[in-house]
Amino acid sequence: MFVTTPIQKQKYDLDKLQKRLRRDVGKAIADFGMIEEGDRIMVCLSGGKDSYTMLEILRNLQQSAPVNFELIAVNLDQKQPGFPAHILPAYLEQLGVEYKIVTEDTYAIVKDKIPEGKTTCSLCSRLRRGILYRTATELGCTKIALGHHRDDILQTLFLNMFYGGKLKGMPPKLMSDDGKHIVIRPLAYCREKDIERFAVAREYPIIPCNLCGSQPNLQRQVIGDMLNDWDKKYPGRIETMFTAMQNVVPSHLNDASLFDFKGIKHGSAVVDGGDLAFDREEIPMQPVGWQQEDDENGAPIERLNVLEIR
Repeated sequence: MFVTTPIQKQKYDLDKLQKRLRRDVGKAIADFGMIEEGDRIMVCLSGGKDSYTMLEILRNLQQSAPVNFELIAVNLDQKQPGFPAHILPAYLEQLGVEYKIVTEDTYAIVKDKIPEGKTTCSLCSRLRRGILYRTATELGCTKIALGHHRDDILQTLFLNMFYGGKLKGMPPKLMSDDGKHIVIRPLAYCREKDIERFAVAREYPIIPCNLCGSQPNLQRQVIGDMLNDWDKKYPGRIETMFTAMQNVVPSHLNDASLFDFKGIKHGSAVVDGGDLAFDREEIPMQPVGWQQEDDENGAPIERLNVLEIR
């Protein structure tokens, strides 16, 4: 009789989790044309779980990808008090990864410009972005890879809806602010809970951010808590919402710049089913793509596989 030891079970779970992350990253890269032959990709490494995972999965894909591309890890040391500057160089040297540590005292600038108690994220982000753009040019990089995942994208959508009055998310691929670089988000299809489990299993040397991580009641944190609560109460809702971002119907929204509402006259064609506002839509009990999946403890849970919905 075959008996699975705890170590064997742990390895099996980790392998399955890595395959899922690799599949999700590979699908995002293919769907949005993120990586091309000869790319030199600057992987922005913050020392958090997301960027560590992104670097490992990209290195893994690099071995079997149909195109050749280079990776260089870049970390911005913002001179935060107590920042363990030795951790990332030691980790990257152990892996044999090409890297560059950029040192800029943005911490002092942020603390000087932002009053105590106010949110520092906006200024910190702008300063960091400019430095990374400059570094990408200096290193001859063709792409800048950021570690934002599916949950970050959904949070941004709700932040813009609730606070900005825009139906706008975080794109998987776009041109940078200065118009000189292409920014990609290879983790766009990855769930944060999968990344968290992977990071714990890999025992990454996590470096916390003392600038933004310690600020209470941030709007993004409020949105994140709301989504996490929905995920626990209504399994599949997060996946369905993310799928909705890939199935936009301009004719049934209210943006006249995206759809020619004025052009609708008698005799015009019916678009996307016409006006269904008074119809009772039949919502399936289990959305298309619903499948079983193991949770952190190995127990079966249900999940909507967004990558199989078309």
